[in-house]
Amino acid sequence: MSLLIWKIIMNYKIFLIILSFAGSKLLHAQEHWVFKTESEGIKVYNNILSAAKVKPIKVECTFNATASQLVAVLLDIKHYTDWVYKTKLTTLIKQVSPAELYYYAEIDMPWPAQNRDFAAHITVSQNRDTKVVTVDAPSVVGLVPEKDNIFRIHESKGKWVITPVGNDRVNVTYFLQIDPGGAAPAWLINIFIAEGPLQSFKKLKLQVQKSAYKSISLPFIHN
Repeated sequence: MSLLIWKIIMNYKIFLIILSFAGSKLLHAQEHWVFKTESEGIKVYNNILSAAKVKPIKVECTFNATASQLVAVLLDIKHYTDWVYKTKLTTLIKQVSPAELYYYAEIDMPWPAQNRDFAAHITVSQNRDTKVVTVDAPSVVGLVPEKDNIFRIHESKGKWVITPVGNDRVNVTYFLQIDPGGAAPAWLINIFIAEGPLQSFKKLKLQVQKSAYKSISLPFIHN
């Protein structure tokens, strides 16, 4: 092997090592969650290293419920106004299957911000080995015409990870990354987003215990 080829190979290996290290650092930065607040066992975190105008959030909580109970509440769109913070109205757009649907929602925003609305696509999946349930709820565009005096949210990613930890108990981790659009200042939106999940989870704890969900069994969920 010539000296030139050897140098090229060694430089390429060094480049790969540096690239791997940089990727690891970037991944760590993306997952850098900082504790924001806690109430009634509900913990809220912000990703302060995110470059997004509105910082992503993570919420953690343990529920005295089965995975089926929690999933049933998340799929019950018509009752979102009972527990999802500042939700003014919701409409089911399309039920694809028992574990997949599209829906529309309008959110009351605090003054001076205007109301927001969005359409979202919910899909439920479960790892049959670990029994961990994942509920993805990203926003989608083009399903509902935009309305006057309401800002349409085009970019939003919501995700629920539901992990069984014992008899009728689950750990829940919720992630939300959103671009609310419009002219509302980021600090106002950040306050709204931090307060919203905390209040939603408090009501969700009550919602999941209602008789409609208490003894429910879903054919696509193994508790």
